[in-house]
Amino acid sequence: MEWKEAKDVKKDIKKILKVLKLPHIKSSRIFCFRSYGSKSRSYARIWAMPKIFQKALSIEAAYVIEVLSKHYDKLPEDNRKKVLIHELLHIPKNFSGALLHHRIRKRHLGSLTNKLFKEYKNSL
Repeated sequence: MEWKEAKDVKKDIKKILKVLKLPHIKSSRIFCFRSYGSKSRSYARIWAMPKIFQKALSIEAAYVIEVLSKHYDKLPEDNRKKVLIHELLHIPKNFSGALLHHRIRKRHLGSLTNKLFKEYKNSL
């Protein structure tokens, strides 16, 4: 497997965060990579920096958004934005380094992603 920094994805993340109201997300602590050679069927995934590593390394919470080139790069532009919004929704409000699951009580990431994507598109 190979990873390369994805500056285009970082640019898209910054644009999404500028348009949508997600003030708890620190774009400076989001890192973006494109992977090649993965067997996963995912378009993207998010990686967290757990609290124990933050303490051990004396660093702030951070997240890595990995897009899997094999699938992500084939998507139309709008679908790419939806995928990125979906990944950002895994970040909790306290930006702690933890990750939120797809379903929490009444909150479902899929429907929330669609709602925020519409908001994003209407704001452009």
